[in-house]
Amino acid sequence: MATLATPGVLLGNTSKLCFRRPPHLSPKLKSVSLELGFVTSQLSGIKISYNLPDVAKPNPISSPFAPVLQPVARRICPFTGKKANRANKVSFSNHKTKKLQFVNLQYKKVWWEAGKRYVKLRLSTKALKTIEKNGLDSVAKKAGIDLRKE
Repeated sequence: MATLATPGVLLGNTSKLCFRRPPHLSPKLKSVSLELGFVTSQLSGIKISYNLPDVAKPNPISSPFAPVLQPVARRICPFTGKKANRANKVSFSNHKTKKLQFVNLQYKKVWWEAGKRYVKLRLSTKALKTIEKNGLDSVAKKAGIDLRKE
């Protein structure tokens, strides 16, 4: 619980405090705080930081190699729309923790009669049973999937 003592200064028992720089800071403290971006309290050793203007902020040190984000296939069946289910994992002591029950997705080559070729699809086993029963064309048309792009 922090209390406001003077404008821009917070007092309390926290490890890091953030506030905007008050206008009545001395010039010497302003130059030190602009260089460092924080002021260390002499009484308790608490690091106090505040928001600097964009022009005064030093450039952050960055690593030469930025992580490359790879596209991840979503765990949703495009034909049935099935997705992960939130469930409880129940231990012997009846302690419940959240878990995800994922869809049984499979990569499968399915013969497409209209295109006279195989189409490689990632679909759930439920969708596979539906395709065997109703046919690939009718299931894809109902789901709004263009098989020519697959």
